[in-house]
Amino acid sequence: MAETVYRGTGRRKRSVARVMINAGAGSISVNGRDLENYFPVEIVRQQTILPLIEAELLGRIDVRVTVAGGGISGQAGAIRHGLARALLEYDAGLRPALKAAGYLTRDSRKVERKKAGLKKARRAPQFSKR
Repeated sequence: MAETVYRGTGRRKRSVARVMINAGAGSISVNGRDLENYFPVEIVRQQTILPLIEAELLGRIDVRVTVAGGGISGQAGAIRHGLARALLEYDAGLRPALKAAGYLTRDSRKVERKKAGLKKARRAPQFSKR
């Protein structure tokens, strides 16, 4: 009999994470690498597993993640969002706790585009009187 896999897609900035969870020993892999190897910074690692801590399932669920685009912070936020969505498929009773913690909300902030005639998105060239 095949193992049931629950999926969730998370997005943050330019990053997209596809998260797959199933019952297991608690291993977490990101793009085929261990979580500790993929995110060397402890704070970023903690941010990715916050939904598991909130649901009290940290050592009982295996997590496989494929993430692309963006940087470290965006990818960590995308994994957190996707993990929360996958946990909802796993157990719909977790919705109030995850929603109250803010893990189901898509953070839609993105980098503002550069406009023509400006140096950056809003930075105008320095004014010269002469």
